[in-house]
Amino acid sequence: MRTVDAAGLRIGDDHPPRIMGVLNVSKESPYDPSVYDDPGEAARYVDEELIGEGADIVDVGLESANKRFEVLSAEQELERLDTAVETIESVSGDAVFSIETRYHEVAEAALNRGFDMVNDICGFADPEMPRVCEDHDVAVAKMASPPDLERPGAVEDVDDIYEALSLNGFTDKTIVDPAFGGWSEEKTLADDRETFHRLREFRGYGRPILVSINRKNFLRSVAGRDTEGALPVSLAATSMAVERGAHIVRTHDVAETRDAALIGAEFARDRVRTSGEVSVEELDVTTTGEARRHADRVGGDPAAAADAVARAYEFDGLDAEELGALRAATVESPARVVAAEGAATALLVGTVRGVAATADAASGVSEALDAALASVARPTE
Repeated sequence: MRTVDAAGLRIGDDHPPRIMGVLNVSKESPYDPSVYDDPGEAARYVDEELIGEGADIVDVGLESANKRFEVLSAEQELERLDTAVETIESVSGDAVFSIETRYHEVAEAALNRGFDMVNDICGFADPEMPRVCEDHDVAVAKMASPPDLERPGAVEDVDDIYEALSLNGFTDKTIVDPAFGGWSEEKTLADDRETFHRLREFRGYGRPILVSINRKNFLRSVAGRDTEGALPVSLAATSMAVERGAHIVRTHDVAETRDAALIGAEFARDRVRTSGEVSVEELDVTTTGEARRHADRVGGDPAAAADAVARAYEFDGLDAEELGALRAATVESPARVVAAEGAATALLVGTVRGVAATADAASGVSEALDAALASVARPTE
């Protein structure tokens, strides 16, 4: 996993989770507490409510990305840039300032006037965006999107979301964002929940991950909360996201999100990571799908992913013949059966491939064992 330097702020596995606070200078943005059009008031909000409460990055939006509103042109965004620039010039606290846009012209103008990084909500649909970010040597958050400047985030299927992040490549300082939220009419809450469930897969690009999940509907719906009452579910998800590998959490609730992110980081898995002439990193892999993403990145055989993940299953109610069949089935596979002689309970442990091979070889002894084995013979999960 590479570390990205955003104007001196290090982002990656070896660094604390970073909090991105939100400021909008767009009157149409839906979340009122973050919306300002007066630079002085906006600067006070940034100092007191964002930086003052622990934001490492301040993301400044020039327009609402809500699909209900007309998309602003680059020229219209540029007309709002003065307010954003005057705001960051008036801020007394220290933070990395990110400009949220989809246009390379706006990104370049903002970077020339004091901004430190870019948050591209259309994921390089503007093919000039990576060039601008490389020319300025800045970090850029790249949100998964179609190759269409008017349809940010409008990708539904998780595999398509993953592939969309490849659009027009990456810069050396790209941070990936899997685009949570209702960016299109077709995208469902179930799509977002599956994306969150498979969040570790996005580590397959070997780049830091940004998540924007604050008070999102796919979380609110689980607990039956409206936006006002959704902070607890957002904080629970924040801890889970960081534990699953997220490096930046974008939020309107900075202080609370910071605490939740630190809890997630504290209880994340300890993994081997050493540097030297030959470095080694233990990958954060819990499913064969996650392992397959890493295999794709290094150009290896994706089928090897079935050997990258281990599983353990406990069988109970076995008779002597069924236990014997399990033992015999592991002779030719890398799986193992752990049980006392004559016991009714046994553990089957091994890689996903090994367990699947054992299940296949042990079938046919009894209907009861076949039914139990069918539930563990899942080599793609």
